[in-house]
Amino acid sequence: MIRKPVVLFPLAERDVRDTLDHYLREGGSQLAASWVDEVEAALRHIGFSPKTGSARYATALKLGGLRFWPVKRFPYLVFYVEREAQVDVWRLLHGQREVPEWLQPP
Repeated sequence: MIRKPVVLFPLAERDVRDTLDHYLREGGSQLAASWVDEVEAALRHIGFSPKTGSARYATALKLGGLRFWPVKRFPYLVFYVEREAQVDVWRLLHGQREVPEWLQPP
């Protein structure tokens, strides 16, 4: 099985940092480390099996190829698009947010 590189776009990097800061403040270093471990596992999965993510929001947003994969044990979703040579991660968003609104271009 071949793994595609997974590239986090700047907004996705910010989402990870902001959420990590939140978990550090609210739950401590052990919870924050668990968050990092689960995000890394989700990104590994996406790199190996990008087609397994749900395309639920792709039609509503008219963003062909958009998929998401959940972060286990945390209420977050990784939004990404598979490209020929890599997987582009657009955002990591809390599942309770108004997802279509957060994925719209600024």
